[in-house]
Amino acid sequence: MADTRDEPLVLGIETSCDETGVGIVRGTTLLADAVASSVDEHARFGGVVPEVASRAHLEAMVPTIDRALKEAGVSARDLDGIAVTAGPGLAGALLVGVSAAKAYAYALGKPLYGVNHLASHICVDQLEHGPLPEPTMALLVSGGHSSLLLSADITSDVRPLGATIDDAAGEAFDKIARVLNLGFPGGPVIDRYAREGDPAAIAFPRGLTGPRDAAYDFSFSGLKTAVARWIEARRAAGEEVPVRDVAASFQEAVVDVLTRKAVRACKDEGVDHLMIGGGVAANSRLRVLAQERCERAGIRLRVPRPKLCTDNGAMVAALGAEMVGRNRAASDWDLSADSSLPVTDPHVPGASHSHGHSHSHGHDHVHEVSKENLYP
Repeated sequence: MADTRDEPLVLGIETSCDETGVGIVRGTTLLADAVASSVDEHARFGGVVPEVASRAHLEAMVPTIDRALKEAGVSARDLDGIAVTAGPGLAGALLVGVSAAKAYAYALGKPLYGVNHLASHICVDQLEHGPLPEPTMALLVSGGHSSLLLSADITSDVRPLGATIDDAAGEAFDKIARVLNLGFPGGPVIDRYAREGDPAAIAFPRGLTGPRDAAYDFSFSGLKTAVARWIEARRAAGEEVPVRDVAASFQEAVVDVLTRKAVRACKDEGVDHLMIGGGVAANSRLRVLAQERCERAGIRLRVPRPKLCTDNGAMVAALGAEMVGRNRAASDWDLSADSSLPVTDPHVPGASHSHGHSHSHGHDHVHEVSKENLYP
């Protein structure tokens, strides 16, 4: 076995939504993946409440970091860097992670790397299937994002080919689960019911698949409305709603469009493999259909195991290790959480290295003045 001791040892912190994730990675080897979820605290509200999420991150942060270090069997002093999700995500939740990362990095004298949540979702596959091919075609599907991305270099060059123009796939799952009274979050429960239903029972629309539509963009808003109206019409007529068939037919409409567009993008760009990531990548039907279509098109499919698809600290650590390994510039101490950080910025480098990016996020100038005294 190769000696991995000289590979970068990085701790990653992920707090973009309702999971406090802390991962520790050495090169492309996962050593620890600790998660504290506040999903149960949000379930009674039927969705994620930003304030509740931020408070939960605050309470979970130190114990989760301690747990990860213990699980990995390493000391915080051994780390080569601290990586943290700087965006996109919920502003308050991101701030907790960024503040914690700064505190640990400063106290330990380690470099700090503010990284992009979406690029991290792509990079996590290295922990499962080894180094990413370059370029990599990635289909990212989660609660807040449905995007097709082409990455020539995961640390510096990620190009969006298409994205959702309204509801992301994950949001549509949540909303339909709510209409069917199946609870929150909607993804896993619809997946479960759909297994016993008929995907061809009801012909729900496939958004943006016409000849004049944007080839790689997604829209699930029309589908969501169509499903809700179909259910309402049945209830209004006093008929029973076939929950399993509705779940299966709705799910089929979503994964049909996702996989069709992803395979088309691979063919158009001449890329012979596809990586699928994000929370919805844990969907069993998406995996099966993607596998069938990729095999038919001669494309190799890479999907991480479900636990690595949902938000976690391991993916942030994986991208952080890649940043250290490729000698990318560390972030400045005035790194700010950016809830709409574009995917074209895989990481937020220091002011001296970035192309005018650093000060576009409106840092308060009190911070600018005081940091001179804080960080000699």
